[in-house]
Amino acid sequence: MHATSFRPLVFAIGLALSTAASAATSAAFKVADLDPKAPACTNLNTFVNEKWLAANPVPSDRATWGTFEQLEETSLTTQHALVDTAAQGAASAKAGSIEQKIGWFYGAAMDTATIDKAGWTPIQPELAKIDALKSPADIAAWLRADFAAGRGIPFGFGGNADFKNSSMTIAYAMQGGLGLPERDYYLKDTPDFQAKRKAYVEHIQRTLELVGTPAEAAAQQAQSIMAFETRLAKASLGRIELRDPATRYNFVSVADANKVTPHFDWAAFFAAQGADVKDGFSLSQPKFFAELDAMLGEVPVAQWQAYLRFHTIDEAAPYLSAPFVAENFAFYGQTLRGQKEQKPRWKQALEATNREMGMALGELYVAKAFSPEAKARALELVHNVSDALKARIQKLDWMSDETKQKALEKWAAFTPKIGYPDKWRDWSGLTLKPGDFYGNVAAAQKFNYDWRIAKIGKPVDRTEWSMTPQTVNAYYNPTRNEIVFPAAILQPPFFDAKADDALNYGGIGAVIGHEMSHGYDDSGSKFDAKGNFANWWTEADRNAFEARTDKLVKQFDDYVAIDDLHVKGKLTLGENIADLGGLAAAYDALQIALKKDPAEAKKKIDGFTQDQRFFLNWATVWRRNFRPEELKLRLNTDPHAPAMFRAIGAPSNMPAFAQAFGCKADDAMVRPADAQVKIW
Repeated sequence: MHATSFRPLVFAIGLALSTAASAATSAAFKVADLDPKAPACTNLNTFVNEKWLAANPVPSDRATWGTFEQLEETSLTTQHALVDTAAQGAASAKAGSIEQKIGWFYGAAMDTATIDKAGWTPIQPELAKIDALKSPADIAAWLRADFAAGRGIPFGFGGNADFKNSSMTIAYAMQGGLGLPERDYYLKDTPDFQAKRKAYVEHIQRTLELVGTPAEAAAQQAQSIMAFETRLAKASLGRIELRDPATRYNFVSVADANKVTPHFDWAAFFAAQGADVKDGFSLSQPKFFAELDAMLGEVPVAQWQAYLRFHTIDEAAPYLSAPFVAENFAFYGQTLRGQKEQKPRWKQALEATNREMGMALGELYVAKAFSPEAKARALELVHNVSDALKARIQKLDWMSDETKQKALEKWAAFTPKIGYPDKWRDWSGLTLKPGDFYGNVAAAQKFNYDWRIAKIGKPVDRTEWSMTPQTVNAYYNPTRNEIVFPAAILQPPFFDAKADDALNYGGIGAVIGHEMSHGYDDSGSKFDAKGNFANWWTEADRNAFEARTDKLVKQFDDYVAIDDLHVKGKLTLGENIADLGGLAAAYDALQIALKKDPAEAKKKIDGFTQDQRFFLNWATVWRRNFRPEELKLRLNTDPHAPAMFRAIGAPSNMPAFAQAFGCKADDAMVRPADAQVKIW
């Protein structure tokens, strides 16, 4: 899978960027973890998490370690047993069953002797095709074939709901082609970015040498590839700019697209993909594609060949022999993220299985690890938090009745999905075989790509999920106006059917509110109840909204994460809006629940009130240690603020927090009334 492959538009609660760790320990809230020497009113994160963080450093095979990673480890352990069983029983499994296919896929991934013996021979045919390119027309033809194989260089392509007609799927072509995480890595001259560029060029050279390129030639090609990607970076939009949906949608006819890219025929491209684009598609960043087309005409074929050769090798590296895996890890794991050692092989194999057959594995996972009772209780919480959010919208004093009515229409149209899909995907068309890891990956990539491309020109299937049930995360999809909670996140500290209300509302309740609030963040608020990109705001209400969000941007801009690097308030705005709105709605829902049982409301547990336990569990969710390199990477690329600031950001804007802990006006966790942000 190439780094520039197309991804659906979803907003998630958090990012779990690594999948390996030491033995899991409980992620549940514990009073013993609290630090009585660090008052909650000074820093809630320190009070709740500092002791735990000091006792739980990042494992050597991870770049970060916290609540999400602990729960992920629990999920991985369950998945490991499932794939091991599948691999051991593949020979006798029902022919064509997902158990057999997962067994063959995972078993081949674990067969390192066969993989190492093959070396880089699996990609030799593709490299030979690149070596044979002689003209821009040849390059364009190669790009068409590379996409059709399920890979794709140097832009992203796929199907998604039409922003203007969310009931239909159209094609989207998106900027891409960069090996470094973000355009600033190419264009800014800070010492850290300079060091990363130098390391990237060295990685390119070493990767080319692994397939027999002489050192001097590899060094020259590495410099030319860096120049190639820098030119692409200059034509690319940054992460903050891409937060605006308008920068991700530019519907054009094929004829008009060809005027932007005269060297690249989109009709021929779509024919090669088998994509039915009907009246047109979204050429989402026309400036980028105009520059890419200019490069087809201006950049020497040899430079194109070097670029295509490197990325073909680099993207295949995790599926090739040990030297390729080691080099891939040395740059992307160690240099960029600070990870000390590679994941165990079984986790690398499981990661590949999830990447290519994740929903098939999810079907097995749910049968073993998720109960109907958990789904029913989670749905009850969804309804309660949803009702609380509705009440908050109705009471807004800064929004007109006209816009408020549209906001409530959107609220009424929310679709919750809990645990797992109601309908499982059909894998009967995927042909795999034992003992061929790279071949199986290639077959799965092609199968998955064709499955996605076949959706273009057809009605959106609203039963589908964009995350697997075994994923520790949750998301909001603005074009479907849906909130989705995979099974793996429905466990402590997020959710425990046996826990008191305070813990559940401070955990999964706040996550539920978070995802709903994404429907009203700086990006999600530009989509209507039907999921269409449409303005449902009066100008005055939008201005009032942005005045409040600007204050939230400033708050997070002021947080210093490491060295002199600040959080990017605009990059993280959507998540910060969702945290604030979600926590407030969950708190209101808790109060409603407590009124139904006054005795429970007055009862203290472990010396803490229900209100206090609500905020304590919220902070527990965000405990997380980072390696310095990982933290810097996230500051540049992650739309989520670092966890330690999420733990304190929303509560510091809520008078209910100060009241719960008896904080004083001059305490650090208490913002002055005129500095507090209240949006939803």
